Amino acid sequence: MAKKKETDKREMIIGLLKDKSIMKQDVYKNTIQTFGTIRELCKEVSADLKSELAKVDKRVSLSFTDVNVHAFQLKVAGDMLEFYMHTNVFEFEKSHPMHKTGYIKNNEFNSYCGIINVYNFLADSFQFNRLNDLGYLVGRIFVNREMKFFIEAKGPIGIKYNSFSVEPLTKETLKEILYDFIIWVISFDLFTPPFDAVREVSVNEMQEKTSSVSLRTGKRLGFGTTDNYEDEMNL
Repeated sequence: MAKKKETDKREMIIGLLKDKSIMKQDVYKNTIQTFGTIRELCKEVSADLKSELAKVDKRVSLSFTDVNVHAFQLKVAGDMLEFYMHTNVFEFEKSHPMHKTGYIKNNEFNSYCGIINVYNFLADSFQFNRLNDLGYLVGRIFVNREMKFFIEAKGPIGIKYNSFSVEPLTKETLKEILYDFIIWVISFDLFTPPFDAVREVSVNEMQEKTSSVSLRTGKRLGFGTTDNYEDEMNL
């Protein structure tokens, strides 16, 4: 009897590894592939727009920077978009709206995704090493085992891509998404912080020219409800 229980559990472990682990490997492979495509697109878009802007005003700069295998940056004038790919595969909580869709109900493995995070910083924060400056998550790209995707984001991007795509993700779609992110962050400007938030500064902060909590700078990305207005503005 004990031997049978052991055999049953071994078979269960093998079954789980065969199904779930292989599925997660497929998700990871697709996320890596998607991230690599976005990386190449950022290089192409940077070079393309840079050459066009050079004809208008050379002071407006665009550049691409590789950070590491899981991160890279796209500088667009005064903005810095940082793309970061998480190395793990995630499942949505059962209360998530995705579990109500026919696509997920048909196969729960479709809900497992890799995540590519897109953050927006001020380019000056990196140039002047202002370590306490704030960046904002502007979107999360979710990619599953079938190369289907959706995006969690504020504003038009979140509405446009708010459910799993019908077709697998393509380079053309990723380029459109990249343009959407660039337009989104350029559209919102740096607001003056409240007077009381910056009225005190230490001698050390001024002499060392560091970015302290009282001097930190960030950009409000138009999330704009009265509930979170104060948190976004007190930078």
